[in-house]
Amino acid sequence: MPRFFVGTDQISDKDIVITGTDVNHIRNVLRVTPGEEVTVSDGQGMDYFCRIAELTKEEVRLDIVDSWHSFVELPAKIYLFQGLPQADKMELLIQKAVELGVYEIVPVATKRAVVKLDPKKEEKKRLRWQSIAASAAKQAGSALIPQIATCITFEKALRMCNGLDAVLIPYEKAEGMQHARDQVRALHGKHSIGIFIGPEGGFEESEIEAARAAGAIPITLGHRILRTETAGLTMLSILMFELEED
Repeated sequence: MPRFFVGTDQISDKDIVITGTDVNHIRNVLRVTPGEEVTVSDGQGMDYFCRIAELTKEEVRLDIVDSWHSFVELPAKIYLFQGLPQADKMELLIQKAVELGVYEIVPVATKRAVVKLDPKKEEKKRLRWQSIAASAAKQAGSALIPQIATCITFEKALRMCNGLDAVLIPYEKAEGMQHARDQVRALHGKHSIGIFIGPEGGFEESEIEAARAAGAIPITLGHRILRTETAGLTMLSILMFELEED
């Protein structure tokens, strides 16, 4: 069933009005007609089962049949602090991270990051990344569109973690797998979790020590050397499997 996202200002007690680019998609790509059914999310955790009531060139009006709090999101909000990767890796990472249930992605400028965002183009790139997140959320049947934050320094990222319940940072010199498993299992019951992933060159020792001092727990992901995009998605996959509820 097609899924669309709308703002809360587009929802009333009995109907929902879709505007913008989704109108053309509904009319000319999906070619739906009045009476057909779609799912709509407000992007904040509410889902609506609707029937199309009226289509015009400017808007699509839907009758609300039923509504419910979404059950597809993970019980914990996962914040991915991602060291800036090279080329178009960030786009793939965002798409897959959204599918795996990330709550917010925060690009981080670390010491070994090769990529340096041009301040004049940074907002345009962020909006591009946000659009990718929205498309991935639709595909995954999510009720939330994860936010893509503006790029921040490593120090600011650590300060941002002060209010989180737990923070993990994969690191090749961390204790063994049993320690990693114990730390992941300890996340049950946590409401907010931060994950730090380094860029292609990894983290500097000083960054690991700063993260440890801020309360982050280094863990290993095994003996293999993982690319930055693989490491982030590996962590999210582990957390999704571990935290997902029936």
